[in-house]
This record gives sequence, C-alpha cells and structure tokens, in this order.
Amino acid sequence: MMDPTTDNAGRTGDAGTARASLEALRAEIAKAVVGQDPAVTGLVVALLCRGHVLLEGVPGVAKTLLVRALASALELDTKRVQFTPDLMPSDVTGSLVYDTRTAAFSFQPGPVFTNLLLADEINRTPPKTQSSLLEAMEERQVTVDGTPRPLPEPFLVAATQNPVEYEGTYPLPEAQLDRFLVKLTIPLPSRQDEIDVLTRHAAGFNPRDLRAAGVRPVAGPADLEAARAAVATTTVSPEITAYVVDICRATRESPSLTLGVSPRGATALLATSRAWAWLTGRDYVIPDDVKALALPTLRHRIQLRPEAEMEGVTPDSVINAILAHVPVPR
Repeated sequence: MMDPTTDNAGRTGDAGTARASLEALRAEIAKAVVGQDPAVTGLVVALLCRGHVLLEGVPGVAKTLLVRALASALELDTKRVQFTPDLMPSDVTGSLVYDTRTAAFSFQPGPVFTNLLLADEINRTPPKTQSSLLEAMEERQVTVDGTPRPLPEPFLVAATQNPVEYEGTYPLPEAQLDRFLVKLTIPLPSRQDEIDVLTRHAAGFNPRDLRAAGVRPVAGPADLEAARAAVATTTVSPEITAYVVDICRATRESPSLTLGVSPRGATALLATSRAWAWLTGRDYVIPDDVKALALPTLRHRIQLRPEAEMEGVTPDSVINAILAHVPVPR
C-alpha cells in the first residue's frame, strides 16, 4: 500500500482523499469562472503529470482569472509575471546583486522560484526572455553565473497568450512550445454562460478579490504527491502504448504538416491519458482516454504547411482526422 504523505500543515494524503480534493478544485474554480470545464480538467491533469500549461484565447475570456482561481484553491506559493516587451530574463530568473555591506555578490531569486508561476501574456515579450523559462520548465532549476539553483517542488508554469494574429505578439519558439504538457484553448462563452457572468458581476462579484467570492484552498502538496503516486500505478497495456505511438507517427506522415509529434509528445500523451484515467476512477487506460487528451497534448507540437493553413486546415482538424483513421485497439 502507498505510504501517505504529509503537507506543511501536518495533513496526510492518500489516493482516495487526493482524488476527492482534486475534484473539489472544480467546484472552487467554478465560484470564479463560469464554464471552461475542459480548461479546468487540463490544469488538473498537468498538476498530476508535473507538466506545464499554455492557455490561449482572445483578451477578456478569463485566462488569467482561471489560473488565479486555481492558485487560490491550492495551498501552494504563487507568483505572477506580466510579460512585456521590455522584460529581461533576469527579471524572471533572478540575478546576482552586489552587496556593499559584504563587498560580495549575492543571488536575489526571481519570481520563478515559486510553486505555481503565472506567466501572463507570455507571447508579448521577445524570444530571449521567453527562452529564459526553458531550463526552469525542463530541468526545474535555474543556472545563474554557472551555479544551478533548484526550484521548489511542486513547480508548474501556467502561461497565457493571445492568438499570434494579434498585434504586439511574438510566436513562441518550437522548443519552448514542446515544454508545455498541454495547450488549452479558451473559447468565447456561450450565450447562457455570458449571461451568468454578467449576473455575477451585477451581484457584486469582484474578480480581483477571489477570497470574497468564496474560493478557498481545498488541495495541497500532500494531495498532489498522493495523487501522482496513484497515477504512476495506473496500468497501460501494450496495445494502448502502440495506439499512442501510431497516432504520433501518423502526424509525421500527414501531408498537411511540416512537423509532426516528437517522441517527447508521445510520452506526454501517454502521461496525460494515465492521469485522466485515474481522475475518472479507473486504474487502467482505455483508448477513449487517449482520444480525450490528444487535442490538448498534441495541438501545439505540430506545424501546418502554409498551403494547408491557407485552405483553412487547423491543427485540431488534422489530429481529429488522424484519430478517425488510426485503428483503435480492442
């Protein structure tokens, strides 16, 4: 049996209570954000997989509010960085500062030294600053002046971005996109959801004061560790492994793409499928789990040919076509 873990408050966590706590995240986030259930699910899956999340949507669809609500519902240290064109890499990672009292340089950690980093509008800063997060996201450490400095555990980057067609945006380099476990698209709300949003605001909802909205911490480090340990025991049959590989290899052969999914992407799809299977109450993965997580896990890891893009082809349509043609294991 898995040993329970203990968080900083002395609370122990096991797989059962951990699943209940993570499910409770949905209810807490719903106090601040109307709808967006797929995005909430993607955030929880990323937490379970020790992955990072990229949220894309037009301005005003609650991308930042969604991450802030998640942070408020977790007992984790959180920092926010507003990415701007003049932001420097040291503003994110930290730097050496000369101390006149000791006549020596000392390291002043940047906001990346936290559990949950909200990288707001990450594609509004130049590639040099964007790339400052590469080491932190992959190695979970920051190297300054040749000295590696580990980041806290758990560590997750939740980045928001506007669609690249908008003014003042810099497309993220492929190497950095590949570091994000999932890319979640935040659509405009339905008519009824938008009515609910306005009704809340008319009743006095203040998006800058989530405590007043009733959002409370419902999960902590102990719950995450217990949940991650349980996800690691979720069974993956050889047929499911082959199914994941076949899907990813099909993207490399698609005539609509110049870049298919790498082996890192295949590993990511397997990890998110296991997490989703555990969240739904199973200890084994089925093909529907893979299909459910294929779009958010793979859409940012492929590149369209220019002619396909001009014809209206999208990454999601390519992946959906592949899912429809790759044989499903029985």
